[in-house]
Amino acid sequence: MGLTIANGRIMKGVKNKMVVFLAVSIGGMIGLVKGEEAKQKWVFRMKSKYDNRRLMAERKSIARKGGVLLDDIELAAYHNN
Repeated sequence: MGLTIANGRIMKGVKNKMVVFLAVSIGGMIGLVKGEEAKQKWVFRMKSKYDNRRLMAERKSIARKGGVLLDDIELAAYHNN
């Protein structure tokens, strides 16, 4: 009994929600101790790190499948048209 596509999507959604929940929870504790500005900086840093890892994994997946990797300018031009 392997993971089906639907189960994989569900697991990704659960994982994303858990990451956000943990970031906000830990950020709340940091906010209590160090203040609101420190909390916002920490949450932003964690969110950026997570998004960056996800983006890199997506790019590796595209490259493995033989796709063409586009840089940010090319992506922006593609989505504006």
